[in-house]
Amino acid sequence: MIDISQNIQPKSSGSAASSSVIRIGVYCGALLILVMLGGLVAANRMPELEKYAFERNASAYTLFVLLMLVPIVRFLNRPIQMFASAMIAWVMLAAAYDVAGFYFHDLFQVLRTPLQVLAEGMVVYGIFAVGSWVCGMLLHARNHPVAPGRNAAAREASRHNR
Repeated sequence: MIDISQNIQPKSSGSAASSSVIRIGVYCGALLILVMLGGLVAANRMPELEKYAFERNASAYTLFVLLMLVPIVRFLNRPIQMFASAMIAWVMLAAAYDVAGFYFHDLFQVLRTPLQVLAEGMVVYGIFAVGSWVCGMLLHARNHPVAPGRNAAAREASRHNR
């Protein structure tokens, strides 16, 4: 007779998880684009803010870093979803940065090319995703034995074989 008393849970379709990944990625990408455009407009089209350049740049960088952390914090214990959501946001940012190069002349010569922006984002988010995965594996290994436990008959046999 087959024992069917196992804890069987219905498998979810994953659509809720994937919509959350897409939603966070799109929102984060849109906000990163707004911060980038605001910083570019403030730096290039508002000469009265030039005497506050340090404060202007520091506030833009702070907002940018805080928004970059959104997918990391949201999907901290799910590295694949973290990376996917972050890449959606970062691809949106790189595309907007490429388009911004048409309006802000010499942008790519002064700062970075769109490919460099994309590669830097992939590396940063990849490091965070791998770090999250490694930390999760370490916590799992700490809470669960690595070697399987031996049963009583095996302990008894090993005691007699000495």
